[in-house]
Amino acid sequence: MSEYINENKLNRHNPTIAMILSILFAGLGQLYNRRFLKGTVFFIVEAAFLIAFLDFLNIGLWGLFTLGEIPKIDHSIFLLIQGLVSVILIGFALALYIYNIKDARKDAIDRQLGKKKPSIIEAARSAWDTGFPYIFVTPGLILLLFIVVLPLTFMISLAFTDYNLYNSPPRNLLNWIGFDNFVSLVSIPIWKNTFFTVMSWTIVWTVVATTLQIGLGLFLALLVNDPRIKFKRLIRTFLILPWAVPAFVTILIFSAMFNDRFGAINRDILSHFGVMIPWLSDPFWAKVALIMIQTWLGFPFVFALFTGVLTSISKDWYEAADVDGGTRWQKFRFITLPHVLFATAPLLIMQYAGNFNNFNIIYLFNEGGPAVRGQNAGGTDILISWVFDLTFETNNYNMAAAISIIIGLIVAGFAIFQFRRTRSFKEEGNI
Repeated sequence: MSEYINENKLNRHNPTIAMILSILFAGLGQLYNRRFLKGTVFFIVEAAFLIAFLDFLNIGLWGLFTLGEIPKIDHSIFLLIQGLVSVILIGFALALYIYNIKDARKDAIDRQLGKKKPSIIEAARSAWDTGFPYIFVTPGLILLLFIVVLPLTFMISLAFTDYNLYNSPPRNLLNWIGFDNFVSLVSIPIWKNTFFTVMSWTIVWTVVATTLQIGLGLFLALLVNDPRIKFKRLIRTFLILPWAVPAFVTILIFSAMFNDRFGAINRDILSHFGVMIPWLSDPFWAKVALIMIQTWLGFPFVFALFTGVLTSISKDWYEAADVDGGTRWQKFRFITLPHVLFATAPLLIMQYAGNFNNFNIIYLFNEGGPAVRGQNAGGTDILISWVFDLTFETNNYNMAAAISIIIGLIVAGFAIFQFRRTRSFKEEGNI
């Protein structure tokens, strides 16, 4: 008789049946398991979600695939945004739906094993203990999705449409065109010439300007850290002063100083040698000026960073090197440099990534100029400033979005590759 009762209980709380019921509608599996409060909550949540968002999701998904059907009535941009929001809402709903199914199955298995049904207070306490991290992470995750992920996916979506000045809603409907924008970057002459020219200059700008500011900062830090140097605090204060001045103020001052006609560099310095350099009107000299300005702006931070690291290196290492007959170069190569790079490598990598997208100096100095014949970008435009011009000057939103994706892939790929090779991000070990 007891075996019959136990078998009847097993059949009554079959995990498969609980899962099927939860798949049909959230909460039914919990009600089947006699978890009435939890089942009611799941049931109400799904019912409320369907009532509140069913029409919104229907229009959103339709608009995401079609981008509208009637010009001047359907707005492709609004439909695209509504579609992306719908995808996010569906993602939340699916996560809760899957949790409901797994919970129903787990409850049914516990009932089969004869585990005691927890009281409401015990269930609430257990949910609080296990879900504490998720409770506090969820609001931030929601904000992240709508503040970061949604605009990012919207930009990525525009790269696969024909959204530009001559085809903009609501007058016209947008169309999905696949990878045509990316193909145009490397096939249509004006786009091809501009893209590869700007890309080359962006790489040169990033490598040269960042390496110079790091090299200058390291050199000055080593110099000031030398025991023979006096008045270290005063020297460090003067070297950090450029960092204290807002960057945009410094850039605007330098822009005036490098002016071809009335700038102080040409008029008060180079004029004594009979030289007048076209800093703003010639692309080559404009690039040289930008690299020098960025070196001036960037070295104080690197200097401060390296100074702090150098003071933490034990003097015993250098004394041991002196005993072994090590030269200054050997001590720098095998003691100072490895220690400095180990401690600062992630921040130095971010310096390169930051200069790759350093829009401020390019725009404030001469707005990416001067103009170059046969290209739709200025002579000193880097990729990010070119994207700005395409967006706000010529309204080529689709091409700007395509280039933005390329920028993101380059920066992310470089950062991931370098971080994985950096010992600072690996298990701590001996230098």
